[in-house]
Amino acid sequence: MDRGLTMGGDLQADRLNRLQAYLRRKKIDALLVSQPQNRRYLSGYTAPDHGIQETSGFLLIPCEGQPYLLTDSRFTLQAEDEAPLYRVELYAKGLINLLERLQKKIGFRTLAFESDYFLHSAFIRLAGFCAGNDLALHPVSGLIEQMRVIKDEYELRLLRQSTALNEKVFQSVHRTIEPGMTEREIALAIDLTMREMGAEGPSFDTIVAFGTNAARPHAVPTDRELQAGDLVMIDMGLVFRGYCSDMTRTFVFGKPNQTYIDRHRLVRRAMLAGIGAIRAGVTGAAVDRAARQVLADGGYGNAFGHGLGHGVGIAVHEEPRLSPRWRKQLHAGMVVTVEPGLYLADWGGIRLENMVVVTEEGCEVLNRDTTGLDL
Repeated sequence: MDRGLTMGGDLQADRLNRLQAYLRRKKIDALLVSQPQNRRYLSGYTAPDHGIQETSGFLLIPCEGQPYLLTDSRFTLQAEDEAPLYRVELYAKGLINLLERLQKKIGFRTLAFESDYFLHSAFIRLAGFCAGNDLALHPVSGLIEQMRVIKDEYELRLLRQSTALNEKVFQSVHRTIEPGMTEREIALAIDLTMREMGAEGPSFDTIVAFGTNAARPHAVPTDRELQAGDLVMIDMGLVFRGYCSDMTRTFVFGKPNQTYIDRHRLVRRAMLAGIGAIRAGVTGAAVDRAARQVLADGGYGNAFGHGLGHGVGIAVHEEPRLSPRWRKQLHAGMVVTVEPGLYLADWGGIRLENMVVVTEEGCEVLNRDTTGLDL
């Protein structure tokens, strides 16, 4: 249930309390959080990193008591405004110098760090600090990501709003598409409209691909001009109040021929098969298999190379996965994409993608837009 949680109050405290309880159970005195989405999830601090080599800060979370947000003078005001539960400390002389000071104040003897998001050179410095102060250093992987995988009602509300806004942007730009426009022009129009309508920005690089360019699942928009009869694939998503959306639509500009119609209908059936297989307790591999079998039975099994879907939340790609290798079970409250496709180098590609919330009995489809879905 919702319990009236808000991002600035009880929800932040709830997440922090759960993490600190975990640290106490594992006998970890403090955790250093460096991954940007994890920082935002735990504190509300939104500043991005400009690459892993240029961080906008760390969270230092002891197993009990006051948590800290460590940053530099560029982000002081933002950190104090966005993370009221955290004490902001500046590392004017570097992170290690500040950690030495805080270690004396907090008294932690074991320090954990996120091994999946830490440069080797930074690890060497951190390890040296720990060795020089007789501290135990513990790598952790996927700790906060596992907290993020089940969405609460606050997050589900934002994911629904992000999806609805993404569709509104798509529909607005879709109405303006005309012959002679380039893939790049349409992609730029999408990104601009996202911001005009209230999004923080795209959740990934917008994909617009015409004709044979759509045979590349992650096509980069080019100066190719739209011609009547061209196949058009648009894969887009945005960030709204920290939460991502992701949707793909493929259609023909003009009247589709029978080959396109047959292939499109096959992908749509695969999409519906995947959605129909989702419920709490099934594995990601089983859902992937349900959709993949439809494409295989239609003669296009080898034309679908990627997994059926992925988790979406504060990051656009997160756990769980719908793929042949994901043997873990789905649980109610997970949010995933369902995006089957087929890709033929000499013809093009078709991908159709919606987002769904896993429930005990099935799933809730978040998307309402039906542009080009059913032919």
